[in-house]
Amino acid sequence: MDAENRRVRIKNALQSSRMPISASRLAGELGVSRQIIVGDVALLRAAGTEIIATPRGYTLPAGSAAQGKTFRIACRHRSEQMKEELFTIIDYGCQVLDVIVEHPIYGELTGSLHLASRFDAEEFLRRCRSESAAPLSLLTEGIHLHTILCPDEDAFRRVTDALREKGILLPGE
Repeated sequence: MDAENRRVRIKNALQSSRMPISASRLAGELGVSRQIIVGDVALLRAAGTEIIATPRGYTLPAGSAAQGKTFRIACRHRSEQMKEELFTIIDYGCQVLDVIVEHPIYGELTGSLHLASRFDAEEFLRRCRSESAAPLSLLTEGIHLHTILCPDEDAFRRVTDALREKGILLPGE
């Protein structure tokens, strides 16, 4: 299979899947290496296809704004509170789309998360442990932003109230 055909198949697979697809899985299905898939995804992005890389694989952005409203929240917590933070957001019906920190050299750094369930959050935390990867918030003494998707403003208020009560929401938020 030529490279152009492979990229079309990658795009089609992402369009037809409701869940993220890992580069390893795509590589196995297409009979190439994981690195070839990573390169193909980079080329698809460069050509204008919006592909999101999540901890569980690649996905396309949600197509409908009717799914809710996005908000940004500023948080600060210790590493051991990360699970509590993520579960709180998810348990109130919201999704954690990303994490953002302000780096003194690189400026704003954003990591895509797309966590919509406790399972997603547990998988993310498991990968952090198994890869010995530090969260971005360690670069900023725990201060970070999250973009969250909430079904409505009431859910957003419930999330912020709960995070404030737990001491996770940055004071003044």
